[in-house]
Amino acid sequence: MDETLLRSLAPSVLGILVRRGADFAAAEDAVQDALVEAVRARPPDGSPGHSPADSPVRDPKGWLVTVAWRRFLDATRADTARRRREDLVSEEPAPGPAPSVDDTLQLYFLCAHPSLTPSSAVALTLRAVGGLTTRQIARAHLVPEATMAQRISRAKRTVSGVRFDQPGDVATVLRVLYLVFNEGYSGDVDLSAEAIRLTRQLTARVDHPEATGLLALMLLHHARRAARTAADGSLVPLAEQDRGRWDTGAIAEGIEILRSALARDRLGEFQAQAAIAALHADAPSTEETDWVQIVEWYDELVRLTDSPVVRLNRAVAVGEAEGPRAGLAALAPLDDSLPRYWAVAAYLHECDGDPVTAARLYVEAARKASDLAERDHLTRRAARLNARARH
Repeated sequence: MDETLLRSLAPSVLGILVRRGADFAAAEDAVQDALVEAVRARPPDGSPGHSPADSPVRDPKGWLVTVAWRRFLDATRADTARRRREDLVSEEPAPGPAPSVDDTLQLYFLCAHPSLTPSSAVALTLRAVGGLTTRQIARAHLVPEATMAQRISRAKRTVSGVRFDQPGDVATVLRVLYLVFNEGYSGDVDLSAEAIRLTRQLTARVDHPEATGLLALMLLHHARRAARTAADGSLVPLAEQDRGRWDTGAIAEGIEILRSALARDRLGEFQAQAAIAALHADAPSTEETDWVQIVEWYDELVRLTDSPVVRLNRAVAVGEAEGPRAGLAALAPLDDSLPRYWAVAAYLHECDGDPVTAARLYVEAARKASDLAERDHLTRRAARLNARARH
């Protein structure tokens, strides 16, 4: 059975266990055990030693509910400290079709609870809603499995006392999903693709233009992924990317989803970001990009968020639309401790025909960069400008 299908069933199975009386932490562990067993088993119908009722293939959700509930009962009965709960869980429901109730949306809210740190919310979302194992999440975040297990365990304890039917905040859920998306790809898990899958799932359950705006933004960014790095792993700036490698299908879908969201006239941050991404994706080249309209969308983003990072990105767009001197003027009021501030300053000075200053600023930007690939890219730009100055 497809592992992606199994993961997609995880949140509804978890919701069923919680509604039957299992606490969130124990239920989530039981669902993970059931998912692992399903991946190991996957017996074909009619194979020796397996009745149809024992097969996860015929009714995957019902099978997962049954196995997860048994795992929960086993764990509960083995824990003498929880013996008082035996009356609640002593009768195992008879096997059969799983209930149709779907608590996925409540799980999104629970995993993005305000009391959790962003990193804990991301990890818990990937486990409880995404159905990923602790090992997969740890590899994706490049941390030891034991470290990630502790992080997830603490997160589950934090939300265990929260009422399952308590209203949640869609905006918080969207921020967590965007954090997942920006983790990108590492190890054996593509977190960007996983974030898109989960956001699709969310948009099917909540009528919110910012949810569709986030889905559009993810698709439009993800469409350019193949062109962002060279064969040696080095970064390729937008202006130098081979646009023939962009995923035109994902771009078309993202633009259509964005149009649907914007038509509702409830503009939000993710819709505005998606509009900027759409203008980049729709342009045949950097020179033919509608930079004036991009500046207008950044103005909307500034109005919505008043974010210094947005103002920094706006300075780049102003530099493209009105010239590098205008971009530098837009950059001047900003704090130079902002991430990428020195890289933006270097780029604008380079565009203004001042390679000496640009090279010096690229070196400073590389020194402050936290990402190795970005540091190498900035160092190469500085070296190229210095070589050009010597000749």
